[in-house]
Amino acid sequence: MPFTKQDGPQTEIQGFDETDSTRRQDKAWQPVSDRKIRVGIAGYGVCRFGASFGFQHHPNVEIAAVCDISPERCAELAAACDCQKTYLSLEEMVKDQSLEAIFLGTDAPNHAHHAILCLNHGKHVACAVPAVFGSLEDADRLYETVKTTSLEYMMFETSAYHPPCYAMRTAYEAGAFGKIIYSEGQYYHYFPTPLASHGEWRTGLPPMWYPTHSTAYYVAVTGQSFTKVSCQGFKGKIPQFQPDANRYQNPFDSEVALFRTSAGGSSRMSVCWGMHGSGGGPTGLVHGELGYMHGTSFQPAEDQAKLP
Repeated sequence: MPFTKQDGPQTEIQGFDETDSTRRQDKAWQPVSDRKIRVGIAGYGVCRFGASFGFQHHPNVEIAAVCDISPERCAELAAACDCQKTYLSLEEMVKDQSLEAIFLGTDAPNHAHHAILCLNHGKHVACAVPAVFGSLEDADRLYETVKTTSLEYMMFETSAYHPPCYAMRTAYEAGAFGKIIYSEGQYYHYFPTPLASHGEWRTGLPPMWYPTHSTAYYVAVTGQSFTKVSCQGFKGKIPQFQPDANRYQNPFDSEVALFRTSAGGSSRMSVCWGMHGSGGGPTGLVHGELGYMHGTSFQPAEDQAKLP
């Protein structure tokens, strides 16, 4: 049955390893302008996110300033980005009127606060995940600030550009799935010991406070959202996930949630820190009215050739 277009068009950090978004493209990207956007970069912690997204290599970007609260890491970030101007705080860097946009590679608990600060100083914002951290009120404040300032805000979810998720989005936009009935996303990252982090924010991290590597397998595929959720957590024996061992009083090392989607379907999303040998990294699958994908292969196979 042919498909037709329907409505709705320092260690290895798992989830940040396969970001080759050009793998399925036929031709190289070409710039449409020679103008360079003046960008500031904030944060060079354990994940080294400040330099990891390659802004310093983009032909239309000039890294005009960098900052980190550690003088040593700030110097390392400046060297990685070939940048001469440095600040020791974001609060100082946002006052730099020459900057047009800021990328936030800072600690997750401060993402919303930092994004709002930058927007209110007239800067476009790109931010590592998650956009907000355990606070619906922060989500509302960030949303209202973006609307009020009319500036660009971008959350950099790496799963969106992993080959399977990218292929699913391409197929969805071509109408290959029809409406999505059911989807899954899993992020498995075994954490027997905490990863170093500012203020120990990663120690005992509640799994569903870091959901976007999983939820991308619906949100980044369809551009739609979730409307209801029920979630269950697992209490294991890993020391950092005992209530008295982390700042969150969190007892769960793994969580699985069932969501209702805005299109009337269902999604099961999981984030698990306690499953040794589970394979690691984000994965997902999508079942639609007209087809199914797990990885980059579309079923029914006879419709694969019709995809972009």
